[in-house]
Amino acid sequence: MIILNDGGVTTPEGFFAAGVACKLKKDGKKDLAILCSDSIAAAAGVFTTNVVKGHSLQVTMENIKHGYAQAVVINSGNANACVGEIGYRDAKEIAVLTSQLLKCEPEDILIGSTGVIGIPLNMPSIREGIRNAVDNLSPDGGHDAAEAIMTTDLVSKEIAVELEIQGEKVYIGGMAKGSGMIHPNLATMIAVLTTDINISKSLLDKALKEIVKYTFNRVSVDGDTSVCDMVIILANGEANNAGILQETEEYDKFKKALEFVCMYLAKKIAQDGEGATKLIEVVAEGAATEEDAYKVVSSIARSPLVKTAFFGEDANWGRIITAVGYSGAEFDPNLVDIHIGDLMVCRNGNAVNFDEDKAKEILKKREVKVHVNLKKGNCRDRIWTCDFSYDYVKINGSYRS
Repeated sequence: MIILNDGGVTTPEGFFAAGVACKLKKDGKKDLAILCSDSIAAAAGVFTTNVVKGHSLQVTMENIKHGYAQAVVINSGNANACVGEIGYRDAKEIAVLTSQLLKCEPEDILIGSTGVIGIPLNMPSIREGIRNAVDNLSPDGGHDAAEAIMTTDLVSKEIAVELEIQGEKVYIGGMAKGSGMIHPNLATMIAVLTTDINISKSLLDKALKEIVKYTFNRVSVDGDTSVCDMVIILANGEANNAGILQETEEYDKFKKALEFVCMYLAKKIAQDGEGATKLIEVVAEGAATEEDAYKVVSSIARSPLVKTAFFGEDANWGRIITAVGYSGAEFDPNLVDIHIGDLMVCRNGNAVNFDEDKAKEILKKREVKVHVNLKKGNCRDRIWTCDFSYDYVKINGSYRS
């Protein structure tokens, strides 16, 4: 597998994209993206588990049921959520207008919206933006599209890889947005993945759902889960490989590459958390069950006291073991070991003498690892999160203004 430094969602054959400004954002930045395939593509998706779901997301969940799609339309600056029947009608209109311009069926259009909840879409601006984006679709438009889906993100998130499947070069590309309201079971994030591989829609769906569980669903910025979140993949088959129809070695090879792409984007989301100064990887091992391991990493990752301690570069491991204690996992507190980086700070549930200066140096780094060993079994899990800084409060204290 080769990582393509300048790659993105339009790296695979037959994909085009555009990102334009249509005045949904007050700052005049790009706020509408369209990605489309030359031909109909197998499609799969994973969506937020929040009971409240945005109207655009509702339409996407309906349209993707037949397992195919040709284009994805995403606007930022407005979530199109909780505005009543008009929000659903607007989402349907977006699908109809885009399908007319691209000469496909409305059911082949997937829609994403992200931004402020409770405000109807400015449809005249959306219509103009869609027409503008369709006119500017390009195989080089992936970078503009990745920029257009950003909300509080500071950087766009893109990747593409090349690999060989069944004797043919194939590509997997991706873009994602997400910076706040991030916690497992999807959060305020949207990810769009593309590939030119020829694969059955059932195997595409299976691969995506298994991979999302340990990549996008292992990211936590602040413990909130939003209403508009989705991970979508389109596979248009234009690489002309013979076709992956069974779980063979070639399927495993594709799945491994797709996992790499998803993991890369997931970590980028955590690293770009609102106000974040550090990427934190939390690992728990020695749990009696997979559920216990997940409870431990999730509890640590969403603890404001843990996250603020890391921002302050304070090796306050007491906050970590406290978060483990209220996680709901079954364990013996007298067996727990905790490391920050390669430095042991707790052995068998008790304090150990450690070098505070070394701890400070570890916590000054942009990437920090927390390792918890429960010593109760063989199960493990991990999650990526970030610290809480002053800027998180500034960003979210005035989000609507």
